[in-house]
Amino acid sequence: MRLTHRALLQSSIACAMTSKAYTPRHRSWPYSPNDFGRYDSSPDASFYHIPRFVTHIDDHAISKLEAYYSSTLPHQGVILDLCSSWISHLPPDLENLAKDRSSGFKVIGMGMNKRELDGNPVLSETIVQDLNDNPTIPLIGPLDAATCVVSIDYLTRPLEVLSSLRRHLKGGSTVHLVVSNRCFPTKVIRRWLETSEPERLEMVADYLHFAGFVDIQIVELSDGWAILPPPDSDSVPGNKVRVDPLWVVRGTAPSL
Repeated sequence: MRLTHRALLQSSIACAMTSKAYTPRHRSWPYSPNDFGRYDSSPDASFYHIPRFVTHIDDHAISKLEAYYSSTLPHQGVILDLCSSWISHLPPDLENLAKDRSSGFKVIGMGMNKRELDGNPVLSETIVQDLNDNPTIPLIGPLDAATCVVSIDYLTRPLEVLSSLRRHLKGGSTVHLVVSNRCFPTKVIRRWLETSEPERLEMVADYLHFAGFVDIQIVELSDGWAILPPPDSDSVPGNKVRVDPLWVVRGTAPSL
């Protein structure tokens, strides 16, 4: 859904969110290689070769995510944006810090398409890497946080990727895996298409657990409904409409 009154929308939604602590459900890794198969097994480099300068969640979800980032991400240090593209969905305060190369706040983007990464104004460093081909995060120094927006469902080796990421995060730093219900169905992992939204969130939390993260939480930013203000007034209730649901599955790197 495309919203035309972005400023009204931004002012009308505080980042009201509910979180649920994750409880481990399995003693050992519960997923099989078949769970991570895909209908299109052709090289990802070919699929992502053409840049896509589009957003993959709607304006309501973007506003929710920006508010969440503003309240949870550090305002100093280094953030790695995994599966990044031309936009990282940072709120204005963090975007301005990232653009100021002397601010002490730095965002590194790792993605599949160089043109998309080069078009992202908040990135001070870019890495083109197919994490399904090489799941090892390169040595980029200790990280203060990491994000991944609506892309965890495309990773065929999430345990290896997140285990590598954990080793680069400072103790006490957090990773934020953003989940919605949109996808490229031919490239998403098979199990994602075959299970419910609640089970998808538990599965992503399982990833973090078995990768060694602690204090894992499932945060709901949008349940898929919103009451939008009418275009000519900010005081009269608007219509309740369908929007993109949005969750964050987050975990903390343990201190050594």
